[in-house]
Amino acid sequence: MTLDDRARAALREQVALLAADQLGAADAAALLARVDRRLDDVADALALVYGDAAADLLAGVFEDVVAAVAARPADLRRLDRRREDEPDWHLREDQIGYVCYADRFAGTLANVAKRLDHLEELGVTYLHLMPLLRPRPEPNDGGYAVADFRGVDPALGDVDDLEQLTAALRARGMSLCLDLVLNHTAREHAWARRARAGDPDYRDYYLVFDDRTLPDAYERTLPEVFPDTAPGNFTWEPALDAWVWTTFHEWQWDLNHANPRVFAEMLDVILFLANRGVEVLRLDAAPFLWKRLGTDCQNQPEAHALLQAFRGLSAMAAPALLFKAEAIVPPDQLVQYLGRHDRFRPECELAYHNQLMVQTWSALATREARLATQALARLPAPPQGTTWATFVRSHDDIGWAIADADARAVGLDPRLHRRFLADFYAGRHPGSFARGALFQENALTGDARTSGSAASLSGIEQGLDLGDPVLLDQGIRRLLLAHAIAFAFPGIPLLWMGDELALRNDPSYLQDPAHAHDNRWLHRPLMDWEAAARRDDPGTVEGRVFGGLRHLAAVRRRLPALHAGGETHVLWTDQAAVLAWLRIAPGRGRLLGLANVADTERSVDDRVLGEAGLRDPVDALAPHGRFSHHGGRVHLPRLGALWLVAT
Repeated sequence: MTLDDRARAALREQVALLAADQLGAADAAALLARVDRRLDDVADALALVYGDAAADLLAGVFEDVVAAVAARPADLRRLDRRREDEPDWHLREDQIGYVCYADRFAGTLANVAKRLDHLEELGVTYLHLMPLLRPRPEPNDGGYAVADFRGVDPALGDVDDLEQLTAALRARGMSLCLDLVLNHTAREHAWARRARAGDPDYRDYYLVFDDRTLPDAYERTLPEVFPDTAPGNFTWEPALDAWVWTTFHEWQWDLNHANPRVFAEMLDVILFLANRGVEVLRLDAAPFLWKRLGTDCQNQPEAHALLQAFRGLSAMAAPALLFKAEAIVPPDQLVQYLGRHDRFRPECELAYHNQLMVQTWSALATREARLATQALARLPAPPQGTTWATFVRSHDDIGWAIADADARAVGLDPRLHRRFLADFYAGRHPGSFARGALFQENALTGDARTSGSAASLSGIEQGLDLGDPVLLDQGIRRLLLAHAIAFAFPGIPLLWMGDELALRNDPSYLQDPAHAHDNRWLHRPLMDWEAAARRDDPGTVEGRVFGGLRHLAAVRRRLPALHAGGETHVLWTDQAAVLAWLRIAPGRGRLLGLANVADTERSVDDRVLGEAGLRDPVDALAPHGRFSHHGGRVHLPRLGALWLVAT
């Protein structure tokens, strides 16, 4: 629906009249400017999904947009203006994130607000609280089965507590990120309850089939997300006398995004959360929004169009709000969620750099960085104004997303290497330092994913259990090295709760009936505040790790070359154990990162310094900038990193 001049004028007039009635002159003018900037992108996206119905939908949702602006608190409107003046705020080198479950971190939202000093010590500017909107009773997929998008889990507090927390964060220069599940609701959501009660309008909010004809046709090409615990993609619902599409679990009903009313409802949810002070929405299961027969029903063009329309309309109402895509897909498909298409189409500002996480753990297991260099060098760059969320661990399992072409390019059998990594990090391979666990092992294909905390996967747990100071030291070095990589690649580095204290696996999840079936709770421990009390003691594991991460954060903040608006080049060196990358931020400088994943000292030819355009650099991570450079070689300590910058 490319807008002609008449259609554009009519929509703009509609917004102008609504704004004049509900907003002051300054806010009305600002809104109209944003509408002018975003209208064509939104109209094109909605036309792809809804065809002729797009015009009426757009006219209707503009009423919601203006109403959201009118209801937006004054301090959030000021934040909007600041973000528009500083559109690169999320790309800056001072951005550092922290991710946790509110209950496991502090019990309640009110108590999270009391623990912000801990985050401030780490330099955190971005707090991602895992699902906290009101879920169905357990089981609820860790909170991703949402029964009320406008309510908070009562165990954590209420919406007032959420608003007070976002205000406390803003006062410290921190942004709150929340999860929003666009793909499905809980079976207990009000929409699903009305559907089960026989309301045909709400039945059409979901993908419902009277018999197995279409479900069976879809199943021929659909993968299973949880084959062990939730096989298949459809569930018989007696109250509907029909089959419901349930990609994840039988109590998570996939929404019918072909229904324009669903789009309008979810946009209203987005604007509601933005007006509570949420600054980043992690869009869970983003690739699954559109279903097409004969495909895997992921990454479809309409899914991207929906995100583009949500992005454009929410940016009109709440410019301070960013989107982060939860999309664990191949690199060529991942950058599409950042807007890289035939032409740039604003979609999400952030996406998870899953490849960096996977390749870091692969390199630590093999003590070689050739595969990481191969894979990361060919990763498409994010479009201008967008960037990655980099991380070492997350709440989820590790899926060994090693591309066949990358593995073969460095002489590895892709299937065998993926299996090696799963076995290695489950502690099943000779010489393994890891104490993880297999997750969702597929007996037919041999594929398996990995659960386990970063400290347990890196060898810290092994060193402590064996009372071996050498193994413990290596484990701590691995953990800090992995973060030194994540902190110096482009994006916002995210710390998973407890990694700053080297918290190990927590097997107590087996005693909880709601969690015992899912070993990902192995790496979701309760925060250990007694361990946190040791964070300033360099003679403890907690002190070494916390101090090391605090140092990385402090150095990162003062390096303009780490602004994510520049270029990144992954470089080949003459040393297989060293990962090398060059950051170039125009007008801000250059940084050459070198990471030695071997257990022994290694060196690289110092011609890499010339390739990076650095003469007589210093190591920003080292006291007085000193590093070992002699004999035409740059020497790296075992399991160590250098951040080399101009003097």
